[in-house]
Amino acid sequence: MTMNNAIRVMAGIMVLASLALGLLVNKWWFCLTGFVGVNLIQSAFTHFCPAEMILAKFGVKPCCDKK
Repeated sequence: MTMNNAIRVMAGIMVLASLALGLLVNKWWFCLTGFVGVNLIQSAFTHFCPAEMILAKFGVKPCCDKK
């Protein structure tokens, strides 16, 4: 799995988990959904993604060679 795919999977899991927790536990879990969305938007513009750094430490390979 490449880095781009892993980030998408991670974001999807976080959104679904926060939606479930927001419906079943406490409405404040919906803030996590917002945080994930904002992080995805900012990473598109700044090319800085904390999830990428975390996944790299777990050995996920980048999608292409960075030059």
